[in-house]
Order: sequence, then C-alpha cells, then structure tokens
Amino acid sequence: MTVATLAQVLGPARRHGYAVPGLVCLGWEDMRAYVTAAEAERAPVILQAGPGCRAHTPLPILARMLRHLAEAASVPVVVHLDHGYALEDCRAALGEGFTSVMIDGSKLPLQANIDLTAAAADLAHAAGASCEGEIGIVGYAGGAQSAGTDPDEAARFARQTGIDAMAVSVGNVHLQQSAGTSLDLARLDAIRAKTDVPLVIHGGSGVPMPQRAQLAASGHVTKFNIGTELRMAFGAALRGSLARDPAQFDRLTILSQTEGPVMAAAVAILRNLGASGRAA
Repeated sequence: MTVATLAQVLGPARRHGYAVPGLVCLGWEDMRAYVTAAEAERAPVILQAGPGCRAHTPLPILARMLRHLAEAASVPVVVHLDHGYALEDCRAALGEGFTSVMIDGSKLPLQANIDLTAAAADLAHAAGASCEGEIGIVGYAGGAQSAGTDPDEAARFARQTGIDAMAVSVGNVHLQQSAGTSLDLARLDAIRAKTDVPLVIHGGSGVPMPQRAQLAASGHVTKFNIGTELRMAFGAALRGSLARDPAQFDRLTILSQTEGPVMAAAVAILRNLGASGRAA
C-alpha cells in the first residue's frame, strides 16, 4: 500500500530539486492513466479531485476509486481534494479517506482566510493527512482576474495556518490552453525568501515547460497543478478514436483508446518536473 500524504511527497521533492504534479482527475480512464504513468516512470504522483469532478461523481465514490488505485500502486500516490471552499468539504473528504485537502479561502479577507485555513489544517493533521492553502487569487483564462500574492501576507499566512503547502498567484492562470508568458519570478523569489513552506502553482498548463523544469529543479516550486493540457490530450484521443471508427458505439472500447495518449502526456509532465525515478 503506497497511499501518501502531500507532506510525504513534497518534502523530498524540495530537498532534492524536483516537483510532483497534481494531476486533475475527471474519471476512471484518466485516473488509471496517471497511475500507470507514475509506475512506468517510478515517480510519485498526486491525484486531484476538484469541484468539477466532485459535481459529476459523488465524493464517497471518488474516494474509493482513488484509494483503490493508490493502494494497488507501487509508487507513492496522494489522494487530494482540490479547491475545497468550506471546512465541511475538507471534513467530508478526510472522512472518506483522502490523504490531503486543499482549502481555498483566497477570495476572503486575509484574517478570514487564515482562520479558515488554520481550521482545515488542524482537521487534516488530526486525521494524519496534509493541508494546502492559497493566498492571492489565481484567475481564469477569459474569466476572473488574478490578484498577485503579497510576500509579507504570504509569510504571515504560512506562519499562522500551519499548512503543508501554499498555492500562490505569480502570473499563473487556470484553464490556459497554451503556454503563456513567464511567471513573475521576482514576486516568487520574494515569497520564497519569506517562507519555508513548499510552494504550489495552480494553472500549471499555462506555464512554459522549460520554466516548470527550472522552478522544480531549483526547489522554488514543489507542486504544479496540471489539468487543461491533460484534458486536451483526452479530447484529441477521443476525437481520433471516433474518427477512425465512426460506427463504434461501445463506450468501453471508445474510452479505453484515450488511456494511452493521456498516459503519454502524464509521462511527459513527470519527466519535465524531474519526478521520474524518484520513487525507485
């Protein structure tokens, strides 16, 4: 059984200069492809159930699917709740067996975010799990605007919450379909100088791969959340499968043909972040 907590995989990543990807899960095929990729690469991996995934599949079912894969894997697998917006979201996930929770109070005033996040961290630690928090607002491509993380506020946030990982806003954007401009490295360096908490970049699909690799190797960022580029790989594989055999109607046959391409995309992410071979 190799179910791991976020702290258990991020600590070694920071010490040895690599990052662990938080891969966004939407269904059985992508979950399985991610674990297959991690095992092929001998790499740790974080399986993330975000709000969209939870709206589609009940949390208890997701927990059993993710833990089934994690418990059978030969590499460390974190079962992570992404973007919980209320303490009850985290409580429910921990009760179902998630080993890590992310509480998102980023849109709250600073003290309210600290209070909510500290309560979530206490819950997680009491359950033997980990907690990620967010300070600053990470916006969406074509949607809500970002608000950059203030380094002094980040230091206070990390110190007063007891979190195991801290998501920051340094030019990263959710749901970006192609690599954007470079992150705000000056802001990231200022945050890094004021806290020892492992840093997380949400919206990792929009960060150029060479910069992802550099930030991982330097220890500046130990977790990148990757979703959009994997969904794009799934969509392209699905369209290709249907185009090759328009008469095919069996969903198992159709969906099974997405796993190879999604696995290949996950392997590329693991290698780029330097995670390959770290679970050997």
